Amino acid sequence: MEKVVLAYSGGLDTSIIIPWLKENYGYEVIAFCADLGQGEELAPVHDKAMKSGASKVYIEDLTEEFITDYIYPVLKAGAKYEKKYLLGTSFARPLIAKKMVEIAEKEGASAICHGATGKGNDQVRFELGVKALNPSLKIIAPWREWNIRSREDAIDYANQHGIEIPVTKEKIYSRDRNIWHISHEGGDLEDPANEPQDNLYVLTVPPEKAPDKPFYVEIGFEKGIPVTLNGESMSPVKLLTELNRIGGENGVGITTIVENRLVGMKSRGVYETPGGTILYAAHEELERLTLDRRTLKFKEEMALTYAELVYDGNWFSKLKSALDAFVEVTQQTVTGTVKVKLYKGSCNAVASSSPYSLYNDELATFGADEIYSHRDAAGFINLFGLPLTVQALLNKKLEGTH
Repeated sequence: MEKVVLAYSGGLDTSIIIPWLKENYGYEVIAFCADLGQGEELAPVHDKAMKSGASKVYIEDLTEEFITDYIYPVLKAGAKYEKKYLLGTSFARPLIAKKMVEIAEKEGASAICHGATGKGNDQVRFELGVKALNPSLKIIAPWREWNIRSREDAIDYANQHGIEIPVTKEKIYSRDRNIWHISHEGGDLEDPANEPQDNLYVLTVPPEKAPDKPFYVEIGFEKGIPVTLNGESMSPVKLLTELNRIGGENGVGITTIVENRLVGMKSRGVYETPGGTILYAAHEELERLTLDRRTLKFKEEMALTYAELVYDGNWFSKLKSALDAFVEVTQQTVTGTVKVKLYKGSCNAVASSSPYSLYNDELATFGADEIYSHRDAAGFINLFGLPLTVQALLNKKLEGTH
């Protein structure tokens, strides 16, 4: 009997995939569940998968690897997809694909399977990851094959096969959660005219219900990586967990977006990224203090390409590796502390310091100084504005010929 490794979450789609694979392919199904800090009780996942027909279940805690090897590179790059989305689902998929390939090779499986729909981005991310790491593995994507056409159909299938599922036809949001964020799609959110309801949120209180006074946090960075919170050294998992709690209590990190999917359509969703939003604000402020103008500008431009690579599933591409090398060079001086003010959903860096600060108060002051002469500005402006002067003289000359 051939074996297939299934990316298993215990949610609606992957729960019904196990019996479907056995009925339609006759494969032995090995379920793999990645613990990425989603905060859910994973103990029942093993028994649930076995009851659904899996022959073996792998549950691996990848939370710290997820933060250090997947979140931190994107944070250091400053990448945001379409200037809003902090890529929480996007960079989780290549790690899951990598582990699935490892399990498939260990178990002698000939195929991997995922529960991503034929309309979404995740099918691309899973499959590009597998192709980059072991292209000999067959890929099975049930949503592109079976007759199930909606989440309502999937719920009916589960009920017919006696499979417990965490959703109902009344509570039908599609969610993806890890230690970085939680995403919400489907249901009333599919209409962009509908404002998200307060009962949607899981990690964050609605900003209007956040405390009436500001809350301050101070984050310390070493070479672009957050290492301390309010002066206390913390592990990556503890630091992000604590920032999620603080950000969530202050209504920080809610993003509603109509985004352009890779497959060509627009989709509408809500993301909660409380801790990540704080880290981005702090990291960006520290870069403004420690990077020169040209490097900062080029890095901001590069971040758009970087975000697209991650969003599109090209995590293991040569271009991303090359951009990572550039980012690493820029981060050598991104060391210091940043104070961030949180208030009813707002998140603003208000103070920063670094031993590599390029800010020079003697130069920036309006008072007298010995380094910069105001008279030097006249020659600089004449040279900088020379193209404009030449163009104006030409225009005047041409006007005189008419």
